[in-house]
Amino acid sequence: MRVSVLSSGSKGNTTYIETDNSKILIDIGNTAKYVEEKLEEFGVDPNDLDAILITHTHVDHIKGLKVFEKKHNILVYITDIMLKSLDYLNNYKFLEDSFDIKDIHVEAFKTSHDTDDSRGYVISSGDSSIVYVTDTGYINHKYFDLLSNRNLYIMESNYDVEMLNNGKYPFKLRQRILSDKGHLSNYDSAKYLSEFIGDNTKYILLAHLSEENNTEDIAYDTLIEKLKNDNIYIPDIIITKQDKETELIKLW
Repeated sequence: MRVSVLSSGSKGNTTYIETDNSKILIDIGNTAKYVEEKLEEFGVDPNDLDAILITHTHVDHIKGLKVFEKKHNILVYITDIMLKSLDYLNNYKFLEDSFDIKDIHVEAFKTSHDTDDSRGYVISSGDSSIVYVTDTGYINHKYFDLLSNRNLYIMESNYDVEMLNNGKYPFKLRQRILSDKGHLSNYDSAKYLSEFIGDNTKYILLAHLSEENNTEDIAYDTLIEKLKNDNIYIPDIIITKQDKETELIKLW
């Protein structure tokens, strides 16, 4: 299995995952043109995609969906509640807790965000597995076993608490971000990752960093400090970016 975060941040989020037999996106929060160009850089024909998994319907996760789905007729996985905001879709299926897309196995779990419905995903194929969690105020403890000891984590690390509290955001917006229906702070992300990662974990991709309330160095240092303090093995850590895709990371 191979994965690249094509874009991550408040202006757009799109992730590409492939096996030898399957190709999927998680979200399409960038323009259809941007996503097409990034896929083509990897030698991928957008018409060959098997599915798009949607986490929630905020614009930075679905910006290119309407154009892309209409142009390429790609199957989109959503919930019945999400459909209320995505009634333009022609080719969709409702998410189940567990299902297969060819040789990719998908497990969907609920996240907590200020939207009508939202999901995170565990993507598995063969002996490889990926966890995708962004845009959530917390992670329910009942999912900890599902999320533990995976090969690669794409984990939100949205803000530094001190930067947020001392920044220019109005009080109500700060409270929303800090709430259980907001986003994961750097420390929240590090705390969960310290619980989750195990001997099988090779990569952590920190995602959805705020441009106003975070820096790459602070996010990275917060995670390193937490893992060192907990005597946790430190895997490769990659900071995802808004305007540049990560390399196509290969899992065994």
